[in-house]
Amino acid sequence: MPADASSLIPPALGQLREKPQVRPAEVPGLLERLAEVPDPRDPRGVRHRPSVVRALTACAVLAGATSLLAVGEWIADAPAHVLQQVGAR
Repeated sequence: MPADASSLIPPALGQLREKPQVRPAEVPGLLERLAEVPDPRDPRGVRHRPSVVRALTACAVLAGATSLLAVGEWIADAPAHVLQQVGAR
């Protein structure tokens, strides 16, 4: 299915084409980017790093979760290797 004329994908791809080639080591990974987002929570009672929560939420949504309940269920049933990759305890 072709993208709509109002899609931002073609302009974004054009910008990427204009950039010089970068090596993978020069590009931060998803976990590093998620760790840069400030945590607005009160430090008391925080059990999980926000980057881990965000990464697991992204994984759940990419796996098809469409509600908060589905995200929570996916995270509760997440494979051990996924939890390890995102740094979950």
